[in-house]
Amino acid sequence: MSHLCIEHFASTVLVRVEPRQSLFEASRLMREHDIRHLPAIQDGQLRGILSQRDIYLVETLTQASPHDIRVEEAMTREVFHVDGEEPVWKVAREMAERRVGAALVMRGSKIHGLFTTTDALRALATLAQAQPTELTPSFPEEE
Repeated sequence: MSHLCIEHFASTVLVRVEPRQSLFEASRLMREHDIRHLPAIQDGQLRGILSQRDIYLVETLTQASPHDIRVEEAMTREVFHVDGEEPVWKVAREMAERRVGAALVMRGSKIHGLFTTTDALRALATLAQAQPTELTPSFPEEE
């Protein structure tokens, strides 16, 4: 069970945002697609990630209109990203330790998917249902 790769559980990233777009537009995209994270891409390069939480924080700290604030002003620039071959348990543990809500799943320099806490719960449910007697309350040792 611990050998399952993160890419098997990651959501395919279809919706992206540009750093110069407004928070209003980013928020609209999140609502429209029922998502909470948007990779920020500029000139084909990952520049950051914007979460719904980032938007809420900026809205509480400023009186400026979401039309006037750019994604790059609110996004997290240091993105937690992992190779698609990483074991799901390792990525989930790292997310919990860092207290992050998403990990970008990469294949080389290209975004392959997004693994969120919702995906982690789906993975847990799938694995627990498939192998209930093999589950233990601790993580396996690092390889």
